[in-house]
Amino acid sequence: MTSLPTAHLRQFSEQVGFDLVGFARAEPIPPETLLEWLEAGCAADMDWMGTRAAERLDVSRLLPGARTVVAFATNYYRDDPQSAGSPIARYARGRDYHSTLRDRLKAFRKLLSEAYPEVHHYGSVDSGPLMEKVWAARAGLGYVGKNGCFITEPYGSWVLLSALVLDAEVDTYAGGPAEDRCGHCRKCIMSCPTGALLGQGRVDARACLSYQTIENRHAEVPESFRVEMNNLIFGCDICQDVCPLNRHPVITPNERFAPRAVAELGVMELAALTPEEYQRLIPGTPLGRAKYDGLRRNAAYALGAAKQAEARPLLERLTQDPSEQVRHAAQWALLHLGA
Repeated sequence: MTSLPTAHLRQFSEQVGFDLVGFARAEPIPPETLLEWLEAGCAADMDWMGTRAAERLDVSRLLPGARTVVAFATNYYRDDPQSAGSPIARYARGRDYHSTLRDRLKAFRKLLSEAYPEVHHYGSVDSGPLMEKVWAARAGLGYVGKNGCFITEPYGSWVLLSALVLDAEVDTYAGGPAEDRCGHCRKCIMSCPTGALLGQGRVDARACLSYQTIENRHAEVPESFRVEMNNLIFGCDICQDVCPLNRHPVITPNERFAPRAVAELGVMELAALTPEEYQRLIPGTPLGRAKYDGLRRNAAYALGAAKQAEARPLLERLTQDPSEQVRHAAQWALLHLGA
């Protein structure tokens, strides 16, 4: 099989709406890239990160005969006034990005199959055992910054990644990661309120407020982290907001990333969310991952962290909530209001 023309594949990428595309040889990833992080316990209880480690490190286990990984980056930055100051991370304010990127990847694969029916492929959008940041770096789209975010030159770190493995070669491959532009800057590391950033692109999920507010749905958030949750109930953008490389964001015109009604709610409104409001506002957004009780637990913590005195009646009501985690969070917040 002759190699595929990257110029043609770039046309497909642009046609379906990806902002950046690059190509890397499907060579195995050095095991220490992942295993040392796992062995240090930095994945917290995200066991899925280790269960398919062999496939993460060698994409030929996902697609026999793999030759190329096509990496895509999508800018998601929006600057909508109605969501300014939202306690929800920027990427999660609109439609679930998994759906948006899957639609684009599906459209790309359709064009690819029509033009090159002999090529087999395996795709992933932040859910399969593909290390998207590694492949995006190898494909020349940018590099992993000190905060663990993937940083591109045109869009900073306000990007979402996806990848496609092909059993065919292409005519041009990237030479590796883009130049590291972080230099001696440590603003992200110094600004992280919980010390989750370990440097060299490593993040300790156990201390990360994104992990604590999204993935940690079964255990209480450690008290030393709760006090840092002022206006943070789903995800955390602090390390991106302080990054000088994000100083001039590019606003995406894509309405799929436009904030939904839930992004207009404040912490008190989210803490008081009824089941009916949850069913009306949350489905189809990333916030569903935290679940109903998880969102309200986080909001209660945030009210306590902010020492928001006017929240006292609401928190007193939540101490009688059917959810144990919401009750405990409200009790803690009430104690903190008086601190």
